[in-house]
Amino acid sequence: VSQHTHGTDNARCLIALVLMTGHIGRPGTGMHPLRGQNNVQGASDAGLIPMMFPNYQRVDQPGAHAWFENFWASELDERPGYTVVEIMHKALAPDTDPHKIRGMYIMGENPAMSDPDLNHARHALASLEHLVVQDIFMTETAWLADVVLPATAWPEKTGTVSNTDRMVQLGRQAIDPPGDARADLWIIQQLGRRLGPHAPRAGSGDAGLPQAAGGLHWEYAGEHHGVAAVYEEMRQAMHAAIAGISWERLQRESSVTYPCLDARDPGQPTVFVDRFPTADGRVRLVPADIIPADERPDADYPFVLITGRQLEHWHTGSMTRRSEVLDAIEPVATASLCGADLQALGVSAGDVITVRSRRGQVAIHVRRDDGTPRGAVFIPFAYYEAAANLLTNAALDPVGKIPEFKYCAVAVTAGGVPHAIVGYGKAAVA
Repeated sequence: VSQHTHGTDNARCLIALVLMTGHIGRPGTGMHPLRGQNNVQGASDAGLIPMMFPNYQRVDQPGAHAWFENFWASELDERPGYTVVEIMHKALAPDTDPHKIRGMYIMGENPAMSDPDLNHARHALASLEHLVVQDIFMTETAWLADVVLPATAWPEKTGTVSNTDRMVQLGRQAIDPPGDARADLWIIQQLGRRLGPHAPRAGSGDAGLPQAAGGLHWEYAGEHHGVAAVYEEMRQAMHAAIAGISWERLQRESSVTYPCLDARDPGQPTVFVDRFPTADGRVRLVPADIIPADERPDADYPFVLITGRQLEHWHTGSMTRRSEVLDAIEPVATASLCGADLQALGVSAGDVITVRSRRGQVAIHVRRDDGTPRGAVFIPFAYYEAAANLLTNAALDPVGKIPEFKYCAVAVTAGGVPHAIVGYGKAAVA
């Protein structure tokens, strides 16, 4: 829905449909989009969006900007930051550009596989003066790094996740991390201690919250090696949503749904029961601007490429392809086409085809799937040996700045030489 140049309008149209048909404000109504991974909602809630502070307060909104400067006792930039694709563009900007990006610190992301137009993205990463990657495995991005910091996986640390149902869930550490792996919070605090001077932080008198400002010194002490203190800071920053969900309450109840504004509030799984958060309580419908995809099929590139995930492999495959059980089910990259298109191309299921766009090409085995529309080809993006994002278009939605992963023009021809599989993390040309 969202990964189009008109992705924001796609979402607005779905929201309008729900509203106009009255499917709102009652249990079982509303929209429940399936996000790409767990805690997408929680990360967004906490402000991991370059144009937002926590709780969706815009960086360039003066009132919100002043509140967070006071809350953190720090001077904050009032300009929205760059999105992922914009960051890659800035890494390749000329040296005369005052906003050129010369270094990156990447935590838990694999843009050398997940970004659109991978040749461009990989060139950008390789051009950096310094790249730090903090992750649990040696991903394709980690192999480009100057420094790799070993982080911990989900069962090796305590923390919270929030998903589309707005339920804040507590996850408890189950096992110790292996080797030199450390929790993200521990790594960040260690960097802060080495980079920033100790200084009292004005206006921060709450126990356990950071007491430093003069540089990169963040001290979170107490329960679960400071995790509880981080959550308490989040609770204060997101008081309009989770003020009533304390760490102690999560310890008792394991999960609470927001909005939850005080300790007696059981949580509100259904929202917009009586009114909407507008001055008059009525909803605002936003009209859609009907625009085509950035790149449409033509005589040279007559097919439409759709990328996505498959049941057995998650995202870029850096975790699931290391699972022998899952990789045994789907060990090889395949492109799905309908039977009519296979016949027109003169190929059969299991043959090799070459899929080519204006940005790159991959040789890949073909799978018959009559659920794939005529004129379309589907390729999952979990396989480094046939990386679908070598083909995709980096054109952005003008509002959400999301790349158009789900639509670009490609040509499909019979034959090709795929990369041989000699074990995950290695590749050889057959």
